Formats: sequence, C-alpha cells, structure tokens
Amino acid sequence: MDIRIKRAYEDAARSDGPRILVDRIWPRGVAKEDAELEAWLKGLAPSTDLRKWFGHDPEKWEEFRQRYLKELEKTEAADDLKELQSIVKEHKRITLVFAAKDTEHNNAAALRDFLNSGDL
Repeated sequence: MDIRIKRAYEDAARSDGPRILVDRIWPRGVAKEDAELEAWLKGLAPSTDLRKWFGHDPEKWEEFRQRYLKELEKTEAADDLKELQSIVKEHKRITLVFAAKDTEHNNAAALRDFLNSGDL
C-alpha cells in the first residue's frame, strides 16, 4: 500500500489515487470543486483541543502522535476509519490531504504512519 500525504494547496495529480481530506476544517482558499477529493473524513482529524495544544510545534510531535492515535480509537472516529479502510482495500495508492504548512509534523503524517504500521 502506497499512502502519500499532500497539502490541500498542491494541485491534484492522477498519480495521487483517491484523495482524502483528513482535516476537521476546510482549507482556507481552496474551492471544493478544485480539491478533487474522494472523501472528507472529518472524524479522522485531531480534536480542536489537541490541534491547538500541538500548534505544529516539532518539540511536541511525539506526544501529539500518541494523543492523536488515542483519539482515533474513540467511537467518534469509528465510521470514518471504516470508510478509510474500505478505500485503502480498493486502491493500491491513496493520498491523505491536509492544510498544515509543516509537511512533516501534521495529522496526515501521523495517520499515514498509523496506517502503514498495520494497526488499522
């Protein structure tokens, strides 16, 4: 399984496979018709409190990942995790789309690592 991550502000490419937005808030300045998304799975985004606490501070990255993965285990994320599972099973490649400026320390990167670990 090839799971890529890409900022919402980057152009979609045919090589992306299904594009799934994993942010709770729609990316500012991106038109919905231009995003070319298969799905918007808000339930896979970190809670507002966790997102604000993290603030994309690289020093908080490991703690953020741990807290975020615990949030994914809660029932609120269950339906979106099931939908993501079905998309992953049907395609050889998917792209998780996010809005954060930091391309290494964001929820899409943490989610990709979680999916690649086989814990889904």
